[in-house]
Amino acid sequence: MLAALLSVSLPFLLCVVLVNTDLFDSVPVDLDQGHYAEKRVHALPAFLAMPCNCAVNVGYICVGLYWLLWNRTDTEPDQSRYMRQVFALMALFYAPVQWTRLTVLRRAPAVLDQWLTLPIFAWVPVWIRYIEEPPGQWSGAHGAALELCSLLSYGLTLLHPRGFEAALGAHVVLAVHAAVRLQLKHGDRHTCTVLLLAVLSCAGFVVLKLLDHQLARYRLFRRFTGHFWSKVCDVLQFHLSFRFLTALGQRVQQNRTKAAARQE
Repeated sequence: MLAALLSVSLPFLLCVVLVNTDLFDSVPVDLDQGHYAEKRVHALPAFLAMPCNCAVNVGYICVGLYWLLWNRTDTEPDQSRYMRQVFALMALFYAPVQWTRLTVLRRAPAVLDQWLTLPIFAWVPVWIRYIEEPPGQWSGAHGAALELCSLLSYGLTLLHPRGFEAALGAHVVLAVHAAVRLQLKHGDRHTCTVLLLAVLSCAGFVVLKLLDHQLARYRLFRRFTGHFWSKVCDVLQFHLSFRFLTALGQRVQQNRTKAAARQE
């Protein structure tokens, strides 16, 4: 747990420091209420001023705590536990950032909200690479390098107004490609269903956020807006990613154990 906490908290603190400098002053982020279709309720405290968009962040906390404390088997390897705990801590760290962005509508949390999305997506191919590697051949250096590249890719925002969208799109494609490859090698009908639901949730996360204002023209989306349902989809894709990766991680481990037993 300590190793996972340090792996998440140290880069997080570095990002917090950098977003509070003038490094990202040129990055286009939306800092006004008009960016969100949900209307602020001024009678409520600032941290609940957009009650639905704010409260949905509890979902990240619930998913993060569930998978952080999840332990269905005593045979889970330490490295596999580390992979799970890092991903769970990412969810727990992300929730207050998004919540703060909605509360204060300032540049630093808005930039941090975008930036942290990238290493979260990057952790999926890192975890998959660990599952695919033969026992004893996994090197943490690969995961650290991929996460570093992910963090540095946010620098695209300094080169082009759509830099974040380009970086995020590349991360999504990389994560989905790695997941499909793992499914084709080791999956079954159950994991295929989970993967399909995760991909659909990811699509909902992107599309519903983009259509936030357009959907608000309809009564159904005036309080529970497109942005709210986008975050619901994001929470779901977190949970489904955990289900997919833990299930296939256990299966690959069991298959290797059986193969080793037959060889003996």
